[in-house]
Amino acid sequence: MSKVWFVTGSSRGLGRNFVEAALSRGDKVAATARTTAGLDDLVAAHGEAVLPLELDVTDKAAVFDGVQRAAKHFGRLDVIVNNAGYAQVGAIEELTEQDLRDQLETNLFGAVWVIQAALPYLREQGSGHIIQLSSAAGLLAMPLGAAYCASKWALEAVNESLAQEVAEFGIKVTVIEPGGFATRSGKNPDPLDNGHMAEANPIYDGLRQRLAGFTGKQPAGDPAAAAQALLTLVDSDAPPLRVLFGQGFYPMVQQAYADRLKTWADWQDLSAQAHGPLDR
Repeated sequence: MSKVWFVTGSSRGLGRNFVEAALSRGDKVAATARTTAGLDDLVAAHGEAVLPLELDVTDKAAVFDGVQRAAKHFGRLDVIVNNAGYAQVGAIEELTEQDLRDQLETNLFGAVWVIQAALPYLREQGSGHIIQLSSAAGLLAMPLGAAYCASKWALEAVNESLAQEVAEFGIKVTVIEPGGFATRSGKNPDPLDNGHMAEANPIYDGLRQRLAGFTGKQPAGDPAAAAQALLTLVDSDAPPLRVLFGQGFYPMVQQAYADRLKTWADWQDLSAQAHGPLDR
């Protein structure tokens, strides 16, 4: 049976590829973007299978209205893809309060509003799959990425809690953690070029240069392949809570988790000291 999707951030990047893949196999999609002009070609090609919705996920009322319109238009919602977001780049010392608030408003609060708006429909159906786009930066903290990493780490926790809260209603939750994908001109986007930049402090220029060199060496994944992987995921009867998309960051994630476990083990004596006597 065909599925009905609600996808945020549909006009470009992975979101656009997700929408195209769903439509290409006969599914229906409520495709949202800040401006729907970029979706005109999809409407021309797929007609009523596409519902273009102009939506800024930071507008809570608009999110609830958009989800309601999609559910009413298609009669149900099966797959919710929280994809909208951006990367705020800057050292912690460089971030303004507004930089940080704006990052969380879009990446964290926007995703929560979509979840809250969609849950009543999914719960009434007794089915549905919430897909949250996180990032490898949701697992590893990176220099100059504190705001972005904070938003993605928060989403990891939100969706892990959510999965436990809604499982009894037949609702599945999966957090996708992509590495770099060639979403712009066939290249892996460089956050130092494509992210929102804080006002630079020259003392971090050397760090910026080293980070640019690192990101340039990461293998860029194929967005079309990621979209096909997503179709496999949403068709699974037992999808994972978390899954990496791409291969570039897997060894780094493995090492990071091994290092954390070793550090906790190495400091168990201090942990026990901090607890005090067990018979208290």
